[in-house]
Amino acid sequence: MPPVPFGLDLAFILTTILTLGMLLRVVAAQYRQALLVAGGPWLLNQAVMAYTGFYTITDTLPPRFALAIGPPLLALLALLATARGRRFLDELPPDRLTLLHVVRIPVELVLWALYYYQAVPGLMTFEGRNWDILMGLTAPLVYYLAFRRRWLGPGGLVVWNVVGLLLLGNIVRLGLLSAPGPFQQFSFEQPNMALMYFPYVWLPAFVVPVVLLAHVAALWQLRAAHKVGAVSGRETDQTLDN
Repeated sequence: MPPVPFGLDLAFILTTILTLGMLLRVVAAQYRQALLVAGGPWLLNQAVMAYTGFYTITDTLPPRFALAIGPPLLALLALLATARGRRFLDELPPDRLTLLHVVRIPVELVLWALYYYQAVPGLMTFEGRNWDILMGLTAPLVYYLAFRRRWLGPGGLVVWNVVGLLLLGNIVRLGLLSAPGPFQQFSFEQPNMALMYFPYVWLPAFVVPVVLLAHVAALWQLRAAHKVGAVSGRETDQTLDN
């Protein structure tokens, strides 16, 4: 990996801490200790693996990087697949879920700086094909319109979260396909190297899963609210008919 200033490393460490802090504000008090017990060792484990160069070996199948992104995705699937997990998603406050997306602003600024130091390709920045920063910039506005002024309804929130999921999927795709390894398809002249090293491995291993959780939880709640509204509407119609 090309050398980058320590200040840039520190900026991303602080961004990860900000993400963890905002996640702790989202979850209920009774879950915070469990989150720290699970999240702290996970972050430390990923830091050690990246620092020792574990992820720089890219010619294995399955790719070693699956150990960074696989467990968080499995944990999210477990939340959706279990009744207890779905109750957990139901309890997350939607206004704080929306504000959590502001972490995407410093993430994108760090990626842009890493491109300057030739540690990631230009297509992973907002100057290339990555427009994920728009979600961070619009998060405070959506929060204000939806939860303070009540001008933006459930339909608008669904659209915003779906767009956010598409943008998140886009940058994940760009990151994976520009990284050295058997699946690389572009950016061979300046590949995605940074995410294999500490502290930037925390982006796919922690920050991206947290952002994904915020979108999934919000859409899950909006889906549940729509079903309740539909049932209430049918009951009202039946009452009127009687």
